[in-house]
Amino acid sequence: MTPADNPSADDRLKALFALDEPAPRDPVFNTEVMAKVMRQRLREEVAMLSGVSVIGAGALWLVWPTLQPGLLALSQGLAPAAGALAVAGCATLIAGLWRPASAHVG
Repeated sequence: MTPADNPSADDRLKALFALDEPAPRDPVFNTEVMAKVMRQRLREEVAMLSGVSVIGAGALWLVWPTLQPGLLALSQGLAPAAGALAVAGCATLIAGLWRPASAHVG
């Protein structure tokens, strides 16, 4: 009897553990299943957000006659400040996003 005919204890254990391993997975099948799950979640989220938007629009439509006079009074006094805040916000955004090309290296 040669050593090749007599498997070692490690070989026997590997053979036993191989029986417990899960079946190989098909990546295409997994991708298709996950795509289907994600499409279903997207549909559910869009339906929920659409419903919330319709309810919010309806509520705003109901209270608009009450809010409109107050908003008009506030907007006349805050228009210059709102313009200045918009310019400052844009400048801050641009300053935060714009960097010299050397800052992106390394």
